Amino acid sequence: VGQNGAGKSTLIRLISGQIRPTTGHIRVFGHDPFANPEVYRLLGYCPEIDQFYERWSGRQFVIHMARLQGFSAQEAKARSEHALTTVGMIDRCDLKIGGYSKGMRQRIKLAQAIVHEPKIILLDEPLNGLDPVGRHEFMQTLNDLAQRGQAVMISSHILHEVEQLTSTILVLHRGRLLASGNLK
Repeated sequence: VGQNGAGKSTLIRLISGQIRPTTGHIRVFGHDPFANPEVYRLLGYCPEIDQFYERWSGRQFVIHMARLQGFSAQEAKARSEHALTTVGMIDRCDLKIGGYSKGMRQRIKLAQAIVHEPKIILLDEPLNGLDPVGRHEFMQTLNDLAQRGQAVMISSHILHEVEQLTSTILVLHRGRLLASGNLK
């Protein structure tokens, strides 16, 4: 949790190995995540920005991302069906992404992040742009994933949303950790 510019997205980019720390170090399961495919296999990542092939269907996108993880065509299809069902998009996954609402786009991003069943799911501002019903449903999906044993890390600047998802937080300000622990 932190205001805009606090370093939340930077922390997620460090954990996901997209950037290297300029000072200090970061470890994911004991490994340096920067440019490390071993760590990538353990992580599911939903960036804040939407970058899709707009003419593809959601199903095509998730299958493609599963194939990039190294799954066979048959396994990628099966895993994609499971992920799309989990995020509540199985009935709309054959529509073109370009016509998706913000909530549908967020769900497809989550589906591609969980298709390989990662140990940690990193979500950068996943509730931005969602209507109240969409927020509630998305948060329920995240709670379900956590109940299944997957670690879910979410960045947000809206404390009351985070309070509905977890009791453990990190508070960042200007790139520094101000507090961590239980909400109480």
